[in-house]
Amino acid sequence: MNPGGPLAELLKKSRRTVAFTGAGVSTLSGLRDFRGKNGLYNDLDADRIFDLAYFSINPDFYYQKTWNLLYETAGVEPSLVHRVLARWEAEGLLASVVTQNIDRLHTRAASRNVREVHGSPQSHKCLRCGKTFPFEEVKAALSFQLFGVENNPDRLTAPRCPCGGVIKPEITFFGEALPSQAWDAAFHDFENCSLVLVLGSSLQVQPAASLPARAAQRGVPLVIVNAGTTPLDGLARLRADDLEEVFMPFERSGP
Repeated sequence: MNPGGPLAELLKKSRRTVAFTGAGVSTLSGLRDFRGKNGLYNDLDADRIFDLAYFSINPDFYYQKTWNLLYETAGVEPSLVHRVLARWEAEGLLASVVTQNIDRLHTRAASRNVREVHGSPQSHKCLRCGKTFPFEEVKAALSFQLFGVENNPDRLTAPRCPCGGVIKPEITFFGEALPSQAWDAAFHDFENCSLVLVLGSSLQVQPAASLPARAAQRGVPLVIVNAGTTPLDGLARLRADDLEEVFMPFERSGP
């Protein structure tokens, strides 16, 4: 696939293209995915990291396990997929990005219309009084803690609000509803799109995975680029495995 190929033609003809992204676009940036061969969920107790019930009794665990994944990400930059999608949006070729990811990389790549349907650590909230805290403030508090614990993330404790309440990221944990504003915007995007790009997602996590499925059932052309199989492969107009191979020519010369 190249800039003059089938994907480029679909992009040029589409009046409203929506990208649906999963962990695969961020593994190109060096981040681990969750369910892949070397995914986070292969680790002992990893399923507790984003479990609301477990956070309520041991909030320290989340911060200990996600410090290197979400907070101290020096050297982790948006991948070529993030960069190309941001440029396509700026050029009017892409309406929005609906992402399952919580790593903020689409925003860092300068995409503007990003629907983070699983939430984001960009904002944190006190579970007692509801006060919100920006990502950088929480990261600074955790960094300060690390000086006193010999830079060992396993000794981090959950930051506290001045009221004494525990601060939780506004990520959708298991046991929580999806953020309504992001979900409503994503639903509207898929109801009105004319082309769907599924990038780096196995389309296994519901209800987010239902969005591309609804569009495909309406006859909207579907492009899937993912290393593994997905339930919608049989409906895809174009299907490829390697994100880097597909997107590298677009970064060099555009569609």
